[in-house]
Amino acid sequence: MRIATWNVNSITARLPRLLAWLESSGTDVLCLQEAKVAEEQFPVDQLRELGYESAVHATGRWNGVAVLSRVGIEDVVKGLPGDPGFDGVTEPRAISATCGPVRVWSVYVPNGREVEHPHYAYKLQWFEALKAAVAGDAGGSRPFAVLGDYNVAPTDDDVYDPAVFEGSTHVTPAERAALASLREAGLNDVVPRPLKYDHPFTYWDYRQLCFPKNRGMRIDLVYGNAPFAKAVKDAYVDREERKGKGASDHAPVVVDLEV
Repeated sequence: MRIATWNVNSITARLPRLLAWLESSGTDVLCLQEAKVAEEQFPVDQLRELGYESAVHATGRWNGVAVLSRVGIEDVVKGLPGDPGFDGVTEPRAISATCGPVRVWSVYVPNGREVEHPHYAYKLQWFEALKAAVAGDAGGSRPFAVLGDYNVAPTDDDVYDPAVFEGSTHVTPAERAALASLREAGLNDVVPRPLKYDHPFTYWDYRQLCFPKNRGMRIDLVYGNAPFAKAVKDAYVDREERKGKGASDHAPVVVDLEV
């Protein structure tokens, strides 16, 4: 079984690439982030033509998450219980579903913006709500994983130059502590192998030639419980999909399971 996560940075802008990638990659379940469309605008019909069902949580603004599956979708849950919301609005940043033998969450963790910004406090609160929401499945016997854009690099090895990020979000001790707390719920970091270079970066800014210079970050993560981690046979960053015209600034992370 092949499971992947991908921040597409607008499914409308990326639809031809997404459809082509699904056809060529053999992916059974895709956790998708940053759809940037309303649910009624999500390309359900085009995906169904390829054999994928869609579970979508989106409002048409800057967020939006989905699970695409060709092995069935059941028990869909939209949003986090206890979601703190931001500025009075509960944002569509999480969706879960059971797909065949595996249960997954697709998550798009708040960016945080700046350390002194209210969005940063919201980010840490959101992590607490996520941990509470996944604790039961994390400790269960069924393969389970939380996949998505976490907007946190777990260690200094997960950024191309720690000095560049000093004092900014994505690398602060509080954010990394939130990740560590999530793992303590019973989740393991499934670290993918890079297809090029030494570090499995998953995101490269569009600016300053970051991609060709490999100035990246590993912020798209797969956190799986013990049964999920035990079933992993391979995991890699599909860096090729970051290349070329019209690419997202994130690459898919692909995990092969024997379940």
